[in-house]
Amino acid sequence: MTTNADYSGKRVLVTGGTGSFGKTVAKHLLARGVEEVRVLSRDEAKQHDMRVLFDEPRLNFYVGDVRNSRSVERASRGVDMIFHAAALKQVPSCEFFPLEAVLTNVLGSQNVVEAAEKNGVASVVCLSTDKAVMPVNAMGMTKALMEKVAQAAARTSIDTVVSTVRYGNVLYSRGSVIPLFVEKIFRGEPLTITNPEMTRFLMPLTDAVDLVEFAFFNANPGDTFIRKAAAATIGDLATATNELFGNPVATKLIGTRHGEKLYETLATVEELRVAEDMGDYWRLRMDSRDLNYADYFEVGTTGEPPSEDYHSHNTELLDVEGVKDLLLALPEIQDDLERWKNQ
Repeated sequence: MTTNADYSGKRVLVTGGTGSFGKTVAKHLLARGVEEVRVLSRDEAKQHDMRVLFDEPRLNFYVGDVRNSRSVERASRGVDMIFHAAALKQVPSCEFFPLEAVLTNVLGSQNVVEAAEKNGVASVVCLSTDKAVMPVNAMGMTKALMEKVAQAAARTSIDTVVSTVRYGNVLYSRGSVIPLFVEKIFRGEPLTITNPEMTRFLMPLTDAVDLVEFAFFNANPGDTFIRKAAAATIGDLATATNELFGNPVATKLIGTRHGEKLYETLATVEELRVAEDMGDYWRLRMDSRDLNYADYFEVGTTGEPPSEDYHSHNTELLDVEGVKDLLLALPEIQDDLERWKNQ
C-alpha cells in the first residue's frame, strides 16, 4: 500500500461500497486510521451483511443510488474524499440494457462530481476500466464517457480535484471468471471458455486499492492513472485454476460473448505520447486545451509517439505457472483450496 498516505481525521465516501472493491477499500481505510467510512449503495441486504461482518462504529451506511442526485449530495456532506466505484459492470447486461448503463455510469458519475463540488470535497477518484479504451461494447462506451465527465469537471472545478483510475480484470472480484471457475470445479462442471487465445490484464484487488490511493495523494486535476499489470490467456487461466485443484474437470469452448474483444487496451499511443512513466504507474494527462479551435486545427504535438498501444497482448504475459503463483497469493483461493481439501 502507499506508504505516505495519511487518512487521520479524514471522512471518505465509497459509492457502490458493498462490492468486492468497496469491502477491500473500507477495510484498508479503517486500518489506516480514517475517521469515518461512508458506504453509499442501493442494496440494503448487502449493507446489512457488511455491517455485521465489520462490526465497526466508524463505518456508516447510506441507502441510495448515484442516479439520484439527492442521494449523493446527502451522503457526501462533510466528507474529504470520494471513491466512486458504483457502476454497471457486466458487459452482456449493458449490451442488452445500454440506457441503464448510461444512467448509472455516465449520469450517476456526473451526480457524484457535482455533489463533490457542491460540498467542497477535496478529491474524487472515479474507477474506470480497460474496456473504456477504444470501446466496442456499451459498458466500455459508458465508462469512456464517465472519464470525459470527470475531465470536464476537472477543467473548471476550483476546490475539488477530480481524477480517474483505469485497470483491467480484478482477480476474484464479484462476477469475475475465477470464482466462476472455482464454483464449477466444486459442482464438477466443465470450465466454460470463450476463446482460449483471448488475453486479459490480471490484478489482485489489493493492487486496485493501491492504485486508487495513489491517485488520491498524487493526482492533478483530470489525471488518469494506470497500474502496469501482467496478463494471461483465458486458456492458461482455466488450466492454472484446474491444476491448483488437481485437474478435476474438463473445459468447454463456448465462443465469444456479446461485446467481448480478443484483447483489452489500457492506454493508446496517443495517450502514451504525453504520459508520465512513474514506475508502477502511468499518469495520463488530460488534454487541457479549450474550445479555441486554432488549438485543434493549427497547433499539434511534436515528437515521436510510442509504436503501439499498451494492451494485454503486448504486456508481460504469464504462463500457467505464473498464473498459479498469482492465484495462490489470493486469500480467497487459499480459502477455496482448504474447502476443497476438507469436503
